[in-house]
Amino acid sequence: MKRQVIESFCEKDTFKAGMELGSLCKRGDIVLLDGELGAGKTVFTKGLGKGLGIDETISSPTFTILQVYESGRIPMYHFDVYRIGSVEEMDGIGYEDYFYGDGVCLIEWAGLIEEILPSDCIKVSISKDLQKGFEYRCIEVTGD
Repeated sequence: MKRQVIESFCEKDTFKAGMELGSLCKRGDIVLLDGELGAGKTVFTKGLGKGLGIDETISSPTFTILQVYESGRIPMYHFDVYRIGSVEEMDGIGYEDYFYGDGVCLIEWAGLIEEILPSDCIKVSISKDLQKGFEYRCIEVTGD
């Protein structure tokens, strides 16, 4: 399993990191995105979408749980499972159609549904380090 650490000193860097990963993604990839509130998950996601060729406005699906973007070279299924009460709620959404479909799944707060995740996911963790600056982020990408 490969591991890459990217230092981001501004939103533009975080966006670029997402865009680079998006350009490498292939159909069926599942990206697990972790980071505290305000870490830059939405900026990274916008970059990932750009890397997939998506020209739609990307926003956080916190209240809808799932946003589908189909305008790129590969569709992106953006899950935010922060408000999921149980894995059974994921069944109601029909998650398997997305997880095993022809797009790229991006899942925020994936630890809440760990028992239904495939083992070969790409993991992205974004963390802050205020000692290195207010906008500094450490982006760790693990996976094939």
